[in-house]
Amino acid sequence: MQLLPDPVRRLAAWCAVVLLVAGVVYVGVLLCSEFRTAVVPVLLALLGTALLGPLHRRLVKAKVNRSVAAGLTCVAVVAVVGGAVYIVVAALIDTGSQIVASLKDAAQGVADHFGAAGTSLDDLATNAKDLLTKFGGTAASNVISGVSVVGESIAMAVLAMFLVFFFLRDSHRAAGALRALAPGGSADTVEAMARRAFEAVEGFMRGTTFIALIDAVCITVALLVLDVPGAVGLGALVFVGAYLPYLGAFISGAVAVLVALADRGFVIALWVLGVVLAVQVLEGHVLQPMIQSRTVQMHPAVVMLAITAGASVAGVLGMLLAVPLTAAVFGVVHELRVRYEGPEPSDSEVPESS
Repeated sequence: MQLLPDPVRRLAAWCAVVLLVAGVVYVGVLLCSEFRTAVVPVLLALLGTALLGPLHRRLVKAKVNRSVAAGLTCVAVVAVVGGAVYIVVAALIDTGSQIVASLKDAAQGVADHFGAAGTSLDDLATNAKDLLTKFGGTAASNVISGVSVVGESIAMAVLAMFLVFFFLRDSHRAAGALRALAPGGSADTVEAMARRAFEAVEGFMRGTTFIALIDAVCITVALLVLDVPGAVGLGALVFVGAYLPYLGAFISGAVAVLVALADRGFVIALWVLGVVLAVQVLEGHVLQPMIQSRTVQMHPAVVMLAITAGASVAGVLGMLLAVPLTAAVFGVVHELRVRYEGPEPSDSEVPESS
């Protein structure tokens, strides 16, 4: 090694560090995938705790017992989420056929407009029933597997709700537990990193939920004014899609424009496109800087890479978890940089040149 130049040795050292970190991350992902029935409820419970923490703290400040406050918070979230799911499902059931029919009409219009290329689209739609019939036996053979997946999902959701209760009730003990587990001399750093990571996730969840509600209300009102069919269902799709930054907004907005194009014509579709773009501009330049100004800011390219990586690891669930987990990582990195980078020298500390 002494024969190598100093820059080459430094490069080799950094390559070794990168490979070591990559190997640890890869093994960690494999372990999380293997024990997903335990890992996923914990991650979902952490997200739920970050979202519900302010409500629980308000109840505790109001002299409510911590266990009672955690129970009331969980009951409230079950009622709110259950009611929201019921509204969304009812809206999609009532207007889903209209949305599908409008999308089918839009696809037919594209097929008629593009001629030969459209014929392929039309043939694909025509042969879809034959394809389903051909592979129906395979689909039927997987019914038991599908039921097992549904049962596993329900079990993980119930476990996540119980964990939310315990995380909320014992949140005041988290710092002490971390300090007890931290190696000697690093307790303050570990606690600060954990706090910054949780604050980043908490800010992301609260900010995203509030922004999603504003986006959904604005677009739903605009679709109702423009008399676009399935306005409530499309608004629900916008709300759910907001938890997938950029990608969810693009998909839900595209669906709304296609439905307007098929049912109300080109002019109304342009109005819907204008409304969607205006809401996205409002979100990107006003709502996000104002609501999430105190959380970790991530570049759009980082967000898209995180969503892609999450989708490759765990599908839709990975897409939902990727961004808040990335926000937590950025929070930890920011805390480490603040602690170890050192303060910049002030003007008074700069020595004067003789």
